[in-house]
Amino acid sequence: MNWLKQRVGLEDPVYGASAVQSVAQQSTPYTVLKKEDLKWFALDSTAVETQTFYVTADSGHSALAQIIYSNVGGLRTTCQFTSKLFFPDPSTPQVWTSDSLSNWNVSQDKYSFTATNCTLTLSEDGNTFHIHSSTSKTSIVDLKFTRVAPGVMAGDNGTTTYGTDPKKPWGSMFHAYWPRCTVSGNIVTQKHGPVDMAGRGMYVHALQGMRPNLSAASHNFCNFQGPTYSAVMWEFTTPPSYGSTSISVGCVATDDKIIVAGATCKPTHTASRTDSEVGWPEPTSMSFEWQQKDSKAGAHVDANWKSRTDRIDVLQEVPGFVKAIMSQAGGLKPYIYQFVPEEKFKIKVTGEDGEVKEEEGRLIVEATFISGEQKKGSSA
Repeated sequence: MNWLKQRVGLEDPVYGASAVQSVAQQSTPYTVLKKEDLKWFALDSTAVETQTFYVTADSGHSALAQIIYSNVGGLRTTCQFTSKLFFPDPSTPQVWTSDSLSNWNVSQDKYSFTATNCTLTLSEDGNTFHIHSSTSKTSIVDLKFTRVAPGVMAGDNGTTTYGTDPKKPWGSMFHAYWPRCTVSGNIVTQKHGPVDMAGRGMYVHALQGMRPNLSAASHNFCNFQGPTYSAVMWEFTTPPSYGSTSISVGCVATDDKIIVAGATCKPTHTASRTDSEVGWPEPTSMSFEWQQKDSKAGAHVDANWKSRTDRIDVLQEVPGFVKAIMSQAGGLKPYIYQFVPEEKFKIKVTGEDGEVKEEEGRLIVEATFISGEQKKGSSA
């Protein structure tokens, strides 16, 4: 069976942790983004690229909108638009859409994306994204994100690479982000009509330049938005074939500056319960720690929730027999747990001078489990 796993790209040989060149090893803690850093990669080899926008609205709603660009083996490229609207009252069902895009195109300068009934454009000054989609009657999205804090990426180029020869990597993981934005616009739903999404938000551009199940076995994500501070974090843990290596990137920002940024942050699952339906250890509380390298600057958030907001079966659109084969042959069981608590949580921010400030804000948290028995994020 092992030869089949490797042949269909479900499993790698064991290379070990030395075959991962972490972004944390790069000479620069973080790099401030320029406009040219926001270009689509649009690779013609195996990759999954996303541009994702998260909203924390003044009305109490939260939302995400995402364009997914997927290439399989350099043979076929597909694009998808997804959106989700969360309501202040957790008993109100979320509005979720996921639609394949037709006639898609990445502009020649790679700053814009267009498809039938879907556009994503970057302003001339490089400070505002406008995302619009009417691909689904269930939810029409029209949002503008304007950067108010510097955009950043960890290290020199935001990229962790995979391969036994660092000069010739065969895979990569990239993140670049705007941690703090002002958001305007609305989401019009069939059932609830127009919902004003004015508030704060963040944007992240991510690339998995290889098969996603080979680059990571689990992910953790945190987006905190408060009146003064924004804090974001991503952690991915590689499969055992790459030594179950955990790498975290993130930053803490105010309206005009970055307080902490780089690859010296850490999420921890401080409590969990076994999801009896699918078997993963669903977190019930988490902590998030940001620490600036060679500085007193840092931040900390503790959060807990009574129940998950949603659990997404990543393979739900795959035919059942294919899903069964993939689960058996590759040990794949990808689920995303989403937590959008109605409660507010406190962030403690330490400045370079050692002064500590606190404020409350709202969270969007995701914990993703894909395969294996290795640690699902860090655990207490």
